[in-house]
Amino acid sequence: MQDQYRTLAREGVHEIEINKSRFICSLAPVATEIEAQDFIARVRKEHPTARHNCFAYVLGADGGVQKASDDGEPGGTAGVPMLQMLVRREVRYVVAVVTRYFGGIKLGAGGLIRAYGGVVGEALDALGTVTRQRFRLVTVTVDHQRAGRVENDLRTTGRAVREVTYGADVRIEVGLPESDLEAFRAWLADTTAGTAGLEMGGEAYG
Repeated sequence: MQDQYRTLAREGVHEIEINKSRFICSLAPVATEIEAQDFIARVRKEHPTARHNCFAYVLGADGGVQKASDDGEPGGTAGVPMLQMLVRREVRYVVAVVTRYFGGIKLGAGGLIRAYGGVVGEALDALGTVTRQRFRLVTVTVDHQRAGRVENDLRTTGRAVREVTYGADVRIEVGLPESDLEAFRAWLADTTAGTAGLEMGGEAYG
């Protein structure tokens, strides 16, 4: 499993014009295929008169799900170069839709490939990317008396506190790099004089 992956920093739009054709790239971070399809449908609705709304998306930290559509452009001249740009830039959990308004001048296959791939690359540069790190989720159970100091110490040592739940005890969910687990266990025992509980959870990216 990947220890980290790169994804889009934020949703946004970037536009270029080539020989009077407008190429509008809409990019969004998405978690699932349903989210990707919803975004594609939304962009299509925003541009009902456009000649083409081509798309590509990559899902999974390892890029295991990849889809592309030329949406009426000559085969392999739109969706594939868009997908190749996403893969080459190593971005994951991202969908790109390029809306083309035809300007009356044919670009030829090479011109289309450069335009569709190029506008996705420019959009990625404009919007920026962020790296997500894989964490092991652990839950610390501690009494109310120590909870405030433990939570404060966790935050000041740069550990990712994800959720704090107050009940009979206080449960603090923390995301840790796998390599930090043993040191964390020792730190927790030391800080709470061995009174805190520690439950191992699943994995997440953050």
